[in-house]
Amino acid sequence: MKTIFDKNTISILIDRISLLTAEDKAHWGKMDAFQMLKHCNLSEEMFLGKRKYDRLFIGKLFGKMALKGIMKDSEPMKKNQPTHPDFKIKGTGNFKAEKENWISLLKEYDKYTVPEFIHPFFGRMTKEEVGNYVYKHTDHHLRQFGK
Repeated sequence: MKTIFDKNTISILIDRISLLTAEDKAHWGKMDAFQMLKHCNLSEEMFLGKRKYDRLFIGKLFGKMALKGIMKDSEPMKKNQPTHPDFKIKGTGNFKAEKENWISLLKEYDKYTVPEFIHPFFGRMTKEEVGNYVYKHTDHHLRQFGK
């Protein structure tokens, strides 16, 4: 399974991100291109240990089962997955700055040092799970915009 901890994988994802434009339309979902970038940046900041979110009650009940379903194989994530309320982005902003920030954040995975990551929905995740999930999440949103 692909992982964000592979430098070649990061390079390929950055190439795909570089193709994004503010005018790109989503093939599914409600976010526009800027909102997707902001959503992904918040997610990267969380996985990189720069932001913390409280566990959701429903995640305590179903989080591990949901993570297992996502991680069971190398298939892409399904369309229209639920989004944590703090990751639902409204409004507009600086597309170019968000795009550059996402690329910069992805490059930080080569020195990942979060010893015990706890996702607000999935709960405790191993480094391997983080690597695979972050790849799948990134790929999911790039495919959402045809990249």
